[in-house]
Amino acid sequence: MAEKEKKEAAVEKKTDSKPAPAKKNKVPFTQKVGKFFREYKSELKKVVWATPQQTLNNTILVAVSVVITSVCIGVLDFAFSTGLTALGKLI
Repeated sequence: MAEKEKKEAAVEKKTDSKPAPAKKNKVPFTQKVGKFFREYKSELKKVVWATPQQTLNNTILVAVSVVITSVCIGVLDFAFSTGLTALGKLI
């Protein structure tokens, strides 16, 4: 029984001997906001902006792609609806 008490006492000493966690220095909110905007500005300087000509070319490419896709979907819709209508008349 004495051995068991010694083990329990040793376990209690180990758990009680933990040092209290140190408090971190709290940074004021205004400094956090200032840091955010400084980092934001520095990252924005690294962005490679497209030239107006590249932007125009990309816009035209997207517009043409949308028109072609719309026409394809319209043709398929018309074909399927006509086919289903014809199938409905047969039955």
